[in-house]
Amino acid sequence: MTRTTAFLLLALCVGLAGCGPAQSGAGNEATNNGELVYIGTYTGEKSQGIYAFRFDPATGSLTSLGLAAETRNPSFLALHPNGRFLYAVNEVSDFDDQRSGSVSAFAIDRETGKLTLLNTQASGGGSPCYLVVDKDGRHVLVANYSRGTVAVLPIGPDGSLGEATQVVQHTGSGPNERRQRGPHAHSIDLDAGNAFAVSADLGADRLFVYRYDAGTLTPAPVPSVAAEPGAGPRHFAFHPGGRFGFGLNELQSTMVVYAWDAGKGELRALGSVNTLPEGFSGENYPATVQVHPEGRFVYGTNRGHDSFVVFEFDADTGTLTTVQHESVRGRWPRHFAIHPGGDWLIAVGQRSDSIALFRIDRSTGRLSPVGDVIEVGTPSSVLFVP
Repeated sequence: MTRTTAFLLLALCVGLAGCGPAQSGAGNEATNNGELVYIGTYTGEKSQGIYAFRFDPATGSLTSLGLAAETRNPSFLALHPNGRFLYAVNEVSDFDDQRSGSVSAFAIDRETGKLTLLNTQASGGGSPCYLVVDKDGRHVLVANYSRGTVAVLPIGPDGSLGEATQVVQHTGSGPNERRQRGPHAHSIDLDAGNAFAVSADLGADRLFVYRYDAGTLTPAPVPSVAAEPGAGPRHFAFHPGGRFGFGLNELQSTMVVYAWDAGKGELRALGSVNTLPEGFSGENYPATVQVHPEGRFVYGTNRGHDSFVVFEFDADTGTLTTVQHESVRGRWPRHFAIHPGGDWLIAVGQRSDSIALFRIDRSTGRLSPVGDVIEVGTPSSVLFVP
């Protein structure tokens, strides 16, 4: 096929509503066209680790590059600021004869999308489910669900991980006897200044706030903020403007707006909204919250209703207004990611073994599905590598 013919076929494909953004079996060919997308999974019969795709933000095309790295339960992924290294939690509780999960470091091959394992270290607690790389690229911060701890692991010059230099134990419980008998750290995020970290703890019904200094966590002057009893804080996201944050509660299907004092490291709840449409009465467990890069829209996922909720955020009043509930085109949307350019969103359907692409209308925030649903076994997270 000539290059001219290929271009014409691509143009025709993009113009057709039913044409998929990824081609099944498009395979393992090395190419440096476009960006990379990595999909973390729960491993087993359907998955062996982390999967790679080539993404073209001009057209929205996704091309499978196959298995990038074989590793156990890489359920959440994070990128080093230099774009050369990827870090994955291994959501297990039995690493190296310890009652701990682990974190694995990988080098990224930008040509093929393959990942080369650098090393693996204990995560400082069982079932690690979330991690973030600090903005200096010197440490990984990880949240361990089963023991309710957060830990700090140093990053070497070659991208490999050192042993945890700090493990902090959360305390507390909530009224939900099945889910809140003890602390369950579910996320940890750094503010824009790399000076404070906020950890949402589902079991303790609290957002813990830490001062972060060169790889060390110490309690902030106001060390935690209580959620509504039984709310179950799961994820938290800072607004790019630096004055607000958004907390997603798994057990009550609510999104809370917080005022954020970046100088003092203080959170103050302003109000909350429901993530579900009126009339829905089934079980639901929200999973992920993210803010559009421009700060005007906030997105969350509902597991059970299997939808996105899209909010418009008014920074003058600190309020959220519901814009849309949109099907995720799958079941149990554990995670999604917004492309840094702000035009695209990819979501995973953990129980439908699928990922789906959406275009973001930057004027309204609304989501529109693009192309076909793509098969990936038990996907759990998405990472853009621009």
